[in-house]
Order: sequence, then structure tokens, then C-alpha cells
Amino acid sequence: MSVANLIFQQFPSAPVASLSTLSPFSHCSPSLRGTVKFTVSCSSLVSPVTVLDGSVEKKVFERNEIRLGLPSKGRMASDTLDLLKDCQLSVKQVNPRQYVAEIPQLSNLEVWFQRPKDIVRKLVSGDLDLGIVGLDTASEYGQGDEDLILVHDALDYGDCRLSLAIPKYGIFENVNSLRELAQMPQWTPEKPLRVATGFSYMAPKFMKENGLKHVSFSTADGALEAAPAMGIADAIVDLVSSGTTLRENNLKEIEGGVILESQAVLVASRKSLIQRKGVLDTTHEILERLEAHLRAIGQFTVTANMRGSSAEEVAERLLSHTSLSGLQGPTISPVFCKRDGIVVADYYAIVICVPKKLLYRSVQQLRAIGGSGVLISPLTYIFDEETPRWHELLSTLGL
Repeated sequence: MSVANLIFQQFPSAPVASLSTLSPFSHCSPSLRGTVKFTVSCSSLVSPVTVLDGSVEKKVFERNEIRLGLPSKGRMASDTLDLLKDCQLSVKQVNPRQYVAEIPQLSNLEVWFQRPKDIVRKLVSGDLDLGIVGLDTASEYGQGDEDLILVHDALDYGDCRLSLAIPKYGIFENVNSLRELAQMPQWTPEKPLRVATGFSYMAPKFMKENGLKHVSFSTADGALEAAPAMGIADAIVDLVSSGTTLRENNLKEIEGGVILESQAVLVASRKSLIQRKGVLDTTHEILERLEAHLRAIGQFTVTANMRGSSAEEVAERLLSHTSLSGLQGPTISPVFCKRDGIVVADYYAIVICVPKKLLYRSVQQLRAIGGSGVLISPLTYIFDEETPRWHELLSTLGL
């Protein structure tokens, strides 16, 4: 009996791979497909899958809890926990060896610590509802899946870029752009440009879209910068932060060679947002807390007293300086005191919001127009009437 005719039940602890997972470059030209060399790891846990006559039918778990996937290790993990803590969403983990935790402020939510790529895979499979990963990871392992929705695209950490790099020496010495690389006569079907990368979906897609026809790919984990020097690759596609490691290994980025600018993002399953009870409300709260905190970073409240004949006269002086206008305008209120038995308002209290880079200049201008008793305190949150990203999410969902 052939394997295609077998009926079996795949449990969540076992690896699952579909044909599309094992062959992510079926859209490439025949010459490219023939030279692609990749190993594919399918170690993620997924929902039960029934395979019948070669077809795959996923059975979605019936569960009540909402699941948020967070990175389990590394700088991304610690920075994510720090961000959530700053948003008053501290993750409570009883045992550091456990992979499940909770956020007490969010009822019915479980936190699952996973590898970033497994977070994306489990969002697609329906085992997670929300996740925080790098945009590069979401793009590589999401592979354009329409069920993945970008809820917040700029969490302000984990900044890097996915970039093509080539040697500074040899035949590449005078090559400084992607166009020049594509026009090199050396690349033929028999001798293609050899690229080492861990991004087996995005790298071939980028090359094809930019007219590089004769390319072969090999996969590698870590130390990709050594591949050209060892003679096993002509170029690499890898994540770059400062570029120091590239320079130390005599490699260079080229014009047009940046595939993706990446940072930490909040992603969600479209089906979960629409179908699973409570997921949309929880997403709204997380999004509002994130937006309020991120908007407040680097902002300060400046409070001062200013003598004036009226609130309008004080406002006129303040608004003559753009750095003293605040977010929507200064808040001005009378300061009352009792003089000779009479309540008078000779001073006005002003409150404005000032970014850190303009703080000292703003204080100088404030004192120059009569401000005194200047008090400064950092802001923790700035809540808008409604975050624009929430409206964008509802629009994307058709709600």
C-alpha cells in the first residue's frame, strides 16, 4: 500500500511539513530551482493534522484561553519583557524553566515562550493568537500568508536590516550596486552566483524580483561572513546591525541590496482576531498600552508659573516659540493668591509637553519670556483619543 493511501493522525508533538514548506522556491526559474540547496527543519509543534490520500486537513484546537507567543532566549526576549513591563504588562513566570507564563493584568491570556520562527509558524497553524517577533522572522516564515496581520510595525527595538553583502576584493572590487552585480558576465547557468543565507524564502524572492537569474543558494547557520573567504559562496544574505562584522571580514553592502528594514513587531492571526472570543479586545488593550508608552518615550512635562494680565496674553507669548506649543497647545490656568484680603490671579500656571532634544532650549525660552519655578518630569504614557493603528486593524479585518 502506498504512503498516499495511508490514513494517520499527526499529534502536536511531532513535526509536520507540507510540500510547499519543503519547496519554497517553486516560483523561481528552472535554472534557479535546479541549484537551490537547502535543509528544512520542521521541528515546530502544530495543531493535529489529518492526512488522507495525500491531502492535509488541519483540525483547529478548541480552547478558551488566548495565547501570546514571546521569544524564549536572547536579546529579543529580554527587550520584549522589558517593554511589556514598561507598559504595566509584566510577565509572571513561576519557574524560569517553564515555557508557559501569564500576564496578571490580562485575564484569560497565556504567554508561551518559543523560538521566534516557531511563533510565526504557530500563528499560521492556529496554536497561537498573538506574537512578538522581528519583522524579518515574520516575513521569512510567514511567507506572505494572508492570515498573518501586522498589528504594530514599530516597537522600537531589535533594529537591523536584511542585506546582501559581497567581498570588497577580487572581481567584486568595483561592484557597488545590485544592478552592477546583476550585469556581471561571470554568472551563467553553469556557473551561477553562489549565495549563502539562512533566509531561504526572502533571498531567492528578492533575487528573482531584481533580475538576477543565475543564482544558487546554500543554507548555513551563523558565521555566514566567512563563507566568501572560504570559497564556498560569492555573496551572503544576512541580518546586519552596525555593519562592523561585515567590514572586519572584508565584505560590503551595495546600493539596492537591502532586502528589508526590520525591528520588533506585534503580529496576530486574522482568524483568531475574528473568530476567537476575547482576542480582539485583548489585542486592543495591548496595542493601546504599547502606543501610549512608545509615544511617551523621550517626552517631558514642563510646568512653570508666568506673570501675565490674562490667559490669552500668556498664550500669545508662549505660542511665539514653536518649541513651547506642546502637543496640541499649552495648558494655561490662573494661580490664585490672597493679597490684602482680596483673591487675585497675578500668575498663570502653564503646562506643556516637550521632547528631550528640545528640553533645555525650551526651558531657556520659557525663562526668557517670564517663566519661573520651572518643574520637569518624564512622561510615562500619552493616550490618544484612539490609536490610529487600531482603526487600521479594524479596517484590515473589515470590521
